[in-house]
Amino acid sequence: MRIIRENNTQMQAGRQIGCLNKGLGSIPGDSSAEQIVQLGWNLLREDLSLPTAVLYRDRLEHNLGWMQRFMDAYRVRLAPHGKTTMAPRLFQMQLESGAWGITLASAHQTMVAHAHGVHRVLMANELVGRQNMQMIANLLRDPEFEFYCLVDSAAGVELLGRFFSVLGLRLNVLLELGVIGGRCGVRDDVQLEQVLSALAKWNNAIQLCGVELYEGVLKEEKDIRAFMQRACDVTRTLLERNAFARKPALLSGAGSAWYDVVAEEFAAAEFGDAVEIVLRPGCYLTHDVGNYETQQRRILASNPIARETRSGLVPALHIWAYVQSVPEDELAVVTMGRRDAAFDSGLPTPALHVRPGSSEPKPCLAHWETTKLMDQHAYLKIAAGDNVRVGDMIGFNISHPCLTFDKWRTIPILDEAYNVVDVVQTYF
Repeated sequence: MRIIRENNTQMQAGRQIGCLNKGLGSIPGDSSAEQIVQLGWNLLREDLSLPTAVLYRDRLEHNLGWMQRFMDAYRVRLAPHGKTTMAPRLFQMQLESGAWGITLASAHQTMVAHAHGVHRVLMANELVGRQNMQMIANLLRDPEFEFYCLVDSAAGVELLGRFFSVLGLRLNVLLELGVIGGRCGVRDDVQLEQVLSALAKWNNAIQLCGVELYEGVLKEEKDIRAFMQRACDVTRTLLERNAFARKPALLSGAGSAWYDVVAEEFAAAEFGDAVEIVLRPGCYLTHDVGNYETQQRRILASNPIARETRSGLVPALHIWAYVQSVPEDELAVVTMGRRDAAFDSGLPTPALHVRPGSSEPKPCLAHWETTKLMDQHAYLKIAAGDNVRVGDMIGFNISHPCLTFDKWRTIPILDEAYNVVDVVQTYF
């Protein structure tokens, strides 16, 4: 199945939206995003098939600008994690806003990005398996494509070295650091030296370009700062040993929750021109009202650069659905379920309410609450007399955009008047 997906992606990349897409309804099979926009659809006029995920253009633009200004203030580079959206149209927006490149998590994702014109990828993961290596090898034959992946063991280096040396290609890698109880990454100096020895053996096929880590496996700020400082120490040691083939060497970290702490610690190391720092948050683009909103409040309260902006990230992704039944005074059943929105880190929360024929949504009442999701239904707790009717439309905020995007093949982008002004296509 995966092989079919790879070939299909290359053949269809950017060609057409397709027909009978969830959220767009029935459209001709050869319709392009531009043709769909020309239809003049409007969410409030019920031109879209609900449930549908939607993005808001003004909020996307706000988040793009906010994060890029934050990174610029610390003089670090931004390589947003594309696994969040797997949407080349959004990759393009991020690159046009100043991103250094796109971070991805797999060979398949890398191939999708390359097929849509992304020329620099940091694959924040180990590259393992013959077919995955072959996919990357094929991309490396493009002289304009710059690629990095991770290594954390002599065994992994050995596999990569054997494969790429036969092909006469050189693979750029970053040394991944890890913590006890975490996921990948070298835990101690013994493992570190083993990896460095393996890299020296295969220096004709693999070149060490920097150091990488992921701090999201840790929960306490003091532990995260200590981990960052360890990464800086390792980087400084490897600089002194002239171990890096790339100049400047890369130092990369930061998911979507602790990017402020990573920026502070890496910037404080004062590597100057010897190191290029690349941070990788991905969920900032659409944000959410769950864990990332909690972390954003912490950042706005504690980080001086964030405080100076006088604004934060804003939710830019909603799921819109219909009320399909009001079987009890305090229960409305909505046409949205687990097939439509993430539920792993909190249920969707009702945000906007509109009755077809109205010109503008109103905020949902504060006591409305999603209490349960089934495959295609949401239980919405209301109160008697709340004037909720069958056919009403409700827009929901979500928690965890990563596991919402992967449920949608196409997502319309709306302007402030809820007109469809663009269409995002995803490739999961």
